[in-house]
Amino acid sequence: MATYSSWLELLKAAQKTALVQDGRRKIHYLFKDGQEMAEEYDLKSNDLLVRKWKKKRVLGGEGKWEFEIGEAFRPVNLDLEPFRESSSNPVFSRKDTKLSFQWRVRNLPYPLDTYNVTIDQDNRFIIIRTTNKKYYKKFNIPDLDRSNLPLEQSALSLAHANNTLIVSYKKPTEILDLETAVLAELKKLKSAGDGDMECKPS
Repeated sequence: MATYSSWLELLKAAQKTALVQDGRRKIHYLFKDGQEMAEEYDLKSNDLLVRKWKKKRVLGGEGKWEFEIGEAFRPVNLDLEPFRESSSNPVFSRKDTKLSFQWRVRNLPYPLDTYNVTIDQDNRFIIIRTTNKKYYKKFNIPDLDRSNLPLEQSALSLAHANNTLIVSYKKPTEILDLETAVLAELKKLKSAGDGDMECKPS
């Protein structure tokens, strides 16, 4: 398993492409093993808005982007997709803050005391359950896995508003330090403007 320093070194060693577009700094990473990662930062706040991965397929060909932070926007044509998934189904996504990892589950109308959020230490999962058995979700925190940091039940907190469950996990000091170091590295990159690309092998 990776550690704080080894993950930072992997990012430094990756071939990186930087682009400023639509108020965001967009970074594309190509790792030595062929994996790709793309991140998008808000230019003003430096908040990380998107992180997604594309892994090489075993049989070759282009893999699909898988979102770790943020979510894909996909326009829907109702004429072509008359049986699309109901918009009232729960929608799970991650959107971090400066000090916390944060996940939102939209379309959950139940009161706060309905939810039970626990940590499975053995398998390194966070698990959301409801007392009415209407929703179940388990997920990990890749940032902690990459840095080989433990999961702490005391770091979890819950909130509920506007039919949305908000699960927060306080970032440990090691993660805050890592994010500061990564941002400092990214600011060294020369970012091209919209329509131009700048590539920098590190």
